[in-house]
Amino acid sequence: MQKNMDQILVSSWFNLHSSVPLSYVQPPESRPGELAVAAGKSIPVIDLGGHDRAETLQKVLKASEEYGFFQVINHGVSADLIEDTLSIFKEFYAMPAKEKMSECSKDPNGSCKLYTSREINSKDEVQYWRDTLRHACPPSGEYMEYWPQKPARYREVVGEYTQELRRLGLKILELICEGLGLAPGYFNGALTENPTVLAHHYPPCPEPSLTLGSPKHRDPTVITILLQDKEINALQVLRDGEWIGVEPIPNAFVVNIGLLLQIISNGKLVGAEHRVVTNSRAARTTVAYFINPSNETIIEPAKTSINSSSSPKYKSISFEEFRRNFFTRGTDYVEELMNVIV
Repeated sequence: MQKNMDQILVSSWFNLHSSVPLSYVQPPESRPGELAVAAGKSIPVIDLGGHDRAETLQKVLKASEEYGFFQVINHGVSADLIEDTLSIFKEFYAMPAKEKMSECSKDPNGSCKLYTSREINSKDEVQYWRDTLRHACPPSGEYMEYWPQKPARYREVVGEYTQELRRLGLKILELICEGLGLAPGYFNGALTENPTVLAHHYPPCPEPSLTLGSPKHRDPTVITILLQDKEINALQVLRDGEWIGVEPIPNAFVVNIGLLLQIISNGKLVGAEHRVVTNSRAARTTVAYFINPSNETIIEPAKTSINSSSSPKYKSISFEEFRRNFFTRGTDYVEELMNVIV
């Protein structure tokens, strides 16, 4: 078991190789050099602490329509909690593989899971240069008994962090809600009751030009709120045929529109494609908070987004079916989804 785990987790063997193993080498068209990274361009940065709500709302809506990505500052989450959260996940990834696996195998249903590459990596011909810890974090506190107990204070810190991120997520969604003309509190119920936290760890890579930390993809979420590691520029957003680097801003969060919100807005908001590149000098740890619905929730264009000049662009689908199709059929399903006309 231990031997297998050491072979699987990138963080266990990355420093034993002077080159990227063949199973991690991307085909030429997918490598980081496929498209140039746009110089001098960036995604919008929005101050959530401003006094003009209407102006903030318009900025959030514009960024969601044009980029599908933006960063938020003055969001109300304390710098100390942000620092503690990044530190606790870095401590987790510094533990021996056997210990990490033991801490993530308490629930036979897999609500807490540690894996390398991607959750659907059995479908991948090529692997991705990262390890991921994933677990549910509903506001009810359910599943917390299956969270890691090591490092010390993991449950305390991550519990507080996910509660704060829920508050922030609902604040951002309320702005979007108002901007789309939806009823107040539209996102307060089943559409956001099943959040998940994913902590990604990208070890240094001997040949960053040959592999990726994460492939080009869109998120199967309502929205995603990402905490980036400091000083390491690795996240890139595709816009108008160019990759835009998302430069880390101290104590800021990256927000991206998920495919579910793209459906709900009937295509008005964009679930933008993005990827993660690697680097040869330093490990990078990030924390993604996925805002998801309950499995039974029906995802469909909101009634306010449909009128005589804008018919539904997507069929109704339960989140459970959406997620199953997304993870079994991957990019092909996303392309199908974007072209389904009722």
